[in-house]
Amino acid sequence: MIRRMVLIATLAFSALPLRSQEKTVIVRPAEIHGVLVNPGMGIETFQRFNGDSLNGGLKWSEEGPLGKLSPAAEKPDFPESSIAYCRWFWDAVEPEHGHYRWEVLDHALQAAHEHRQDLAFRLMPYDQTHPLPAWFRESGARRANNATDKDGAIWQPDFSDPLYLKYWGELVAEAGRRYDGHPYLDSVDISSVGYWGEGWSDYMPAFPSQKALINIWLEAFKRTPLLMNFDQQEALTYGTAHGAGWRLDCWGDMRSNAANGKAHWSHMLDFYPMQIVRAGIQDVWKRSPVSLETCGVPGGWFQQGWDIDYILAQALRWHASSVNVKSSAIPIEWKSKFEEFQTHLGFRLILRRMEYPEQVEPDKPADIHMWWLNAGVAPVYRPYVLALQFSSPTDRAVVRLPTDGRRWLPGDALFDGSILIPASLKPGPHRIRVAWLDPRTGEPALRLAIEGWQPDGWYDLGTIRVASSSAEGQESPSH
Repeated sequence: MIRRMVLIATLAFSALPLRSQEKTVIVRPAEIHGVLVNPGMGIETFQRFNGDSLNGGLKWSEEGPLGKLSPAAEKPDFPESSIAYCRWFWDAVEPEHGHYRWEVLDHALQAAHEHRQDLAFRLMPYDQTHPLPAWFRESGARRANNATDKDGAIWQPDFSDPLYLKYWGELVAEAGRRYDGHPYLDSVDISSVGYWGEGWSDYMPAFPSQKALINIWLEAFKRTPLLMNFDQQEALTYGTAHGAGWRLDCWGDMRSNAANGKAHWSHMLDFYPMQIVRAGIQDVWKRSPVSLETCGVPGGWFQQGWDIDYILAQALRWHASSVNVKSSAIPIEWKSKFEEFQTHLGFRLILRRMEYPEQVEPDKPADIHMWWLNAGVAPVYRPYVLALQFSSPTDRAVVRLPTDGRRWLPGDALFDGSILIPASLKPGPHRIRVAWLDPRTGEPALRLAIEGWQPDGWYDLGTIRVASSSAEGQESPSH
């Protein structure tokens, strides 16, 4: 049973409107402190789904799943996740020009849903061991290097070549037509240049070509959130200015000294904090998500003796909502630190106080006052609907409140408003319950950091009495 403090008060000033003199109930739900699994946030699974085996040692695979994976014999010691992050090379999705293996992504979307997750994905052009599709290399597209160059074993494309924009753009456009706005899709990475599509290369094109390769994603995905890769400042500024969130690929890199004792360049100490400022993206988190990927895996951090407190604190300072640790085991020595970290990552909604009338009438207004706290580091990015439910053994009705949780940045938020009590409610006591609903399904979608959760996803707050309508029992006026 939810612990709460209830205060019933009657205002004594007869000059005040009648609704100001009603007895009210004040509820202060008890806060809970554990990790919450909510959509769009938390520690992701990588190239697999909840319950699948973890990567062993310090290794991982860049090859996304092409079919059904075998679940682990025993449940792995890994956080429950709301996001399955997968990525696939161009050749795996379009092995022949115009022949797309969308069944690969379809299966991943369905598998994620079956494992209580949404899918985030990236399409990657190539890397050192996964070449560009043979049909593309034989299409007349320009190569940026020669076979006799020191990196000649790898066919490096000319990213400014119109044929690269054409063929990669066709793939992106088809992906957008098929998946933009898909109900099981969390986000999509903007990727076009360099190994893994991370946005850097020894053969970087001029910015107009980078811009064109970003625009194909902006045009293809107008409903699903996009994440801009981090490395090129001008491209990062452009993509985020056009609505994308951002992500980086080497979170945690704390190298400080080389083997000869000289200072070593580091992402966390020499690049990332300054790039955020130079690119002008300090406030992007207020309207679009931030996602981070580990440099190596946490086990490698532990072996290197890197400062885990600094690494985790930086992620929170950057207002991250999700992190990819590459489905690798978290060192047992750091497990409590990661659990505490997860209680701040993304959003964390706490109902601190609710005040409502002790008694209401059907089809009449009632004042509701709610004080909420977002104790996370980011807002909710999806248009969930705050709702109250009135429930008794004989009837039930839901009232949706006119507020936008996406505007609730970390800190306090209020709802002070009047709602219309549903005319369908019958006289008698009702339970009053609260939830944030998925607008697509009308079902509760978020876990709150308070007691009172019920198996159907609603949170029980207390009792409210529905009185008989004041019109009932009155005689009809004579004519």
